[in-house]
Amino acid sequence: MESASPAISAERLVRRFGNLVAVDEVDLAVHAGEIYGFIGPNGAGKSTLTRVLCTLAAPSSGRATVAGHDVVTQADSVRLLIGAALQEAALDDRQTGAEMLALQGRFYGLSRAATRTRVAELTDLIDIGDALGRRVGTYSGGMKRRLDVALALVHRPVVLFLDEPTTGLDPASRSRVWQEVRRLNTELKMTVFLTTQYLEEADALADRVGIISHGRLVAEGTPEELKRSIGDDVITVRLTGSPETARHALRSLPVVQRVEAVGTTLTVSVSDGPAAITPVAVALSGLPDLDVQEISLRRPSLDDVFLSVAGEHLSQPGAATLEDEAGSAPPGGHT
Repeated sequence: MESASPAISAERLVRRFGNLVAVDEVDLAVHAGEIYGFIGPNGAGKSTLTRVLCTLAAPSSGRATVAGHDVVTQADSVRLLIGAALQEAALDDRQTGAEMLALQGRFYGLSRAATRTRVAELTDLIDIGDALGRRVGTYSGGMKRRLDVALALVHRPVVLFLDEPTTGLDPASRSRVWQEVRRLNTELKMTVFLTTQYLEEADALADRVGIISHGRLVAEGTPEELKRSIGDDVITVRLTGSPETARHALRSLPVVQRVEAVGTTLTVSVSDGPAAITPVAVALSGLPDLDVQEISLRRPSLDDVFLSVAGEHLSQPGAATLEDEAGSAPPGGHT
């Protein structure tokens, strides 16, 4: 999968908004033909970085290339080679899906015949079906997202950017989008840059994952590599009393590799869960003014990785909302 020239690269990339640093010296290399999952909470810098790579925002410093072209000095070339379905879909509720796809084809210089052929291909690839003849205003949220992806694909892009493509969708619609992303990647060998808050989405789809926190890329690897990096098993403990007292007690156990505390929940990384759970329970039972409410054993998740590298669960809202400060994506999200 890896090639000599990355499909996407960034070198010490920075994007500032006044005193606010939304993207903080990010180095990135996405290989041609892979699905790269970019995960982090709201405000971490995911969408800001995506907008820079899509030429919708200029970097404050550093350099980035997409499909071999510089996003600043060769922005027009980048736009011809990428597709983008961003959070703010630029869909006209008064037009039909077919009319929007035809208009998109003309924007990219396709003939009417070539556009008709391409729309027929996309109808098979992206499950839009009979809805193409209806006005977009009648579409469900899932159908609008699928049309949004189809619009980004009309001109056969080399790299596809999907910025939180399943946010707000019901589980069935989310599963359909996942299936279509896999098809794009496997059948068309398309490089996909996927930003998401859904850990299961990155786990299911991404060949590699990058974790961003407060504008910095804090971890990167395959989902399995990242999960193995924090231990083979995880013991979760819910308690009443001082989590710091419990944390200190567990750190001294030879079977314990790492302990993180969020509120009254401890996440304990261990190499051998079945062998470690009893010593952990015994150590906690001997502490004064502390009561264990629940203790469980499971395999590590990407949320455990995020907790380890960022000090919080991904599901927790961040203290700042950098992307809100940056403003929403400009109109015309299809690049």
